[in-house]
Amino acid sequence: MTEKITIGLICGGTSGEHEVSLISAYNIQAALNREKYNVLLIGIDKNGGWYLGSNQSFWKNVKDVRKVSFVTELPARLPQRNLNKSGESEDILSEVDVFFPITHGKLGEDGALQGLLELFGKPYVGADVYGSAICMDKDVTKRLLRERGIPIARYRMLRRPEELTFEDAVQDLGDTLFVKPCREGSSLGVSKVRTDGEYSEALREAFAADRKVLVEEAISGREIECSVLGNDSPEAASVLGEIAPAHEFYSYEAKYVDEDGADLIVPAEIDLEVSRNIRQTAVEAFQITECRGMARIDFFLNNDNSFILNEINTLPGFTNISMYPKLWEASGLSYPELLDRLIAVSYTHLTLPTNREV
Repeated sequence: MTEKITIGLICGGTSGEHEVSLISAYNIQAALNREKYNVLLIGIDKNGGWYLGSNQSFWKNVKDVRKVSFVTELPARLPQRNLNKSGESEDILSEVDVFFPITHGKLGEDGALQGLLELFGKPYVGADVYGSAICMDKDVTKRLLRERGIPIARYRMLRRPEELTFEDAVQDLGDTLFVKPCREGSSLGVSKVRTDGEYSEALREAFAADRKVLVEEAISGREIECSVLGNDSPEAASVLGEIAPAHEFYSYEAKYVDEDGADLIVPAEIDLEVSRNIRQTAVEAFQITECRGMARIDFFLNNDNSFILNEINTLPGFTNISMYPKLWEASGLSYPELLDRLIAVSYTHLTLPTNREV
């Protein structure tokens, strides 16, 4: 009988996406094949403390994104590099074969946690330090994509609110604007603005979340999403999805709080040639930004079938309504099979050799 692989499933974190991460992790652990895997649950609280669990009693209020949390009874000791399983340490984390971080947002998705996992010398699911850092910064991502000719929305990057007046923003970018923190996810801190007063408030909110802020033209196209999987030879799911928000835009509330916040359309009704072009562009963007493992890549599709790449998400959600696993399932790869693939490709992208002394 093949020895089971021990998965260290990391969730929570210090960002505003803490609760979403917990729900994603709950769904992942439920779908992992226990004939193949042992699962160690690792929760990071909002203050950065690490805690361990082993079963579904680890979670509390998992059906409510506003109340979900985890039990903090067993603190975790972080492992040293290259500890073996022969009793050199009582550290439970040293028993992990593959880490599976599903920590959305700052310090979980931006390369910080990935750097720590590199120092552990263990494989981990998802983008490495480099790709995570690139894609977390919307400004850096857009500059790389623009350099390679991939269409993006027009925008201005600000480091101070006074750098761009509302009047100048409208003249540059149009009557309706989006204001976004450069390095946040799940639409946290994002505002759609049409007036000077709304613009000032949006800048205040965005700069409270990040020291870099984007002011971006509003695109009125359809919101199309594409799932990509792999490392050096990535592939896009054959089926695309569409988000039809019931609100002004696909906000955090629309995504996770309001059950009627949006319709998820799978498959999206798109011309086959356009679908092929979007999928090819998604794979190209994945490679340009040094992604590995997985990414959900979001587009706007215009009435004339031209499209604009909006964002790249290196740790997409795995909640009940998340597009990333839904698109793979619609393309013929079940949820458990998708997790198997993600774990398998994680072994091929350690930055440092596993036998290196540090």
